Amino acid sequence: MATNFLVHEKIWFDKFKYDDAERRFYEQMNGPVAGASRQTAGPGASSGPSGDHSELVVRIASLEVENQSLRGVVQELQQAISKLEARLNVLEKSSPGHRATAPQTQHVSPMRQVEPPAKKPATPAEDDEDDDIDLFGSDNEEEDKEAAQLREERLRQYAEKKAKKPALVAKSSILLDVKPWDDETDMAQLEACVRSIQLDGLVWGASKLVPVGYGIRKLQIQCVVEDDKVGTDLLEEEITKFEEHVQSVDIAAFNKI
Repeated sequence: MATNFLVHEKIWFDKFKYDDAERRFYEQMNGPVAGASRQTAGPGASSGPSGDHSELVVRIASLEVENQSLRGVVQELQQAISKLEARLNVLEKSSPGHRATAPQTQHVSPMRQVEPPAKKPATPAEDDEDDDIDLFGSDNEEEDKEAAQLREERLRQYAEKKAKKPALVAKSSILLDVKPWDDETDMAQLEACVRSIQLDGLVWGASKLVPVGYGIRKLQIQCVVEDDKVGTDLLEEEITKFEEHVQSVDIAAFNKI
């Protein structure tokens, strides 16, 4: 009957096993400190207390370690501050303000005026020597004459060389368009008339027939003229004299050479 009664009751018979497992878990989590704290707890401490008690012991031990480390840091800070105060006291004592002394004044005597040396009067012999000095080099008159003759000779040679050099003649290249009256105009005869014009400074060049339209062709002829001797107005006037063949003359191109 007792066994049947205990079966129906909710009693935890293996609770000490779970307590031991929980204690070992916290010891592994907190390192050797937990083991040390467990040893310092004394032989009177029970090996199977609750998990809350063991966790509290571990936390107290860790707090003690942190407290000791903080005390060491505070002591180091206090030592550093005391060293800084000692250095400040030494610097204040050795600063120039504590040992400044009044500068010694130096008496300067007033400067004396130095009189310039008296000018020595010139003797008549020295005056004669000065008169004998020729500042303009009158002794070298012969050398000056030779240099002048050489300069004149070089100028004359340069003028002769420049006179022999041919002067540049300004020339122009002109392209003329000579138009006939109609398609029945003899273009060969027209070209012969144009080339028959002979002037000083005029040279005829190449020519060709260019179609205009409706069977009409114009004569395009090249010529080179000297600007000072032949002008475009003179050329047009001479070409238009051939009224039977030439209707008009136009300048297609004009270039300086």
